[in-house]
Amino acid sequence: MVNNELVKKRTIIAGATFIILNSLIKKKQKIKQKRRWWITQMFKNRDEHGGLSLINDLLFQESGQFENFVRMAYSDFKYLVTLIRPQVEKQTTHWRKPISVEERLAVTLRFLATGDSYTSLQYTFKISKSTISSIIPEVCIALTKVLSDTIKVRIKYRYNYT
Repeated sequence: MVNNELVKKRTIIAGATFIILNSLIKKKQKIKQKRRWWITQMFKNRDEHGGLSLINDLLFQESGQFENFVRMAYSDFKYLVTLIRPQVEKQTTHWRKPISVEERLAVTLRFLATGDSYTSLQYTFKISKSTISSIIPEVCIALTKVLSDTIKVRIKYRYNYT
């Protein structure tokens, strides 16, 4: 008899615990944290103070600062932009303008040339880290696809392997 009552009490306690925990979980799921902002103020000013304006400023410097920044001549940069534009360009939406192909390429080249962190690039180009983390692989894939015939080298001819 005592054993049977103990089992009933434990069953009731377990059931009550389950009901309480289940209601807490459902309550927590209902309370979704609202976004504090869609885009931060720093990123809103990208058009005036972001990567594209930085690139334009560097272009007009006679000391070769553009070449130092992206590690290539402007003519080569523009050539790469025309090559990757079909793969990388995004459409304008009602909410915002897309990041230009020039900015996407500049971010990628700066990352590849310097190894800067995404955080450092975020402050330089006024583009969020999460966006940069999707831009760089996308542009690298486009560059590889576009330049694969240009940079392909056969190992057996180069190193005289037969």
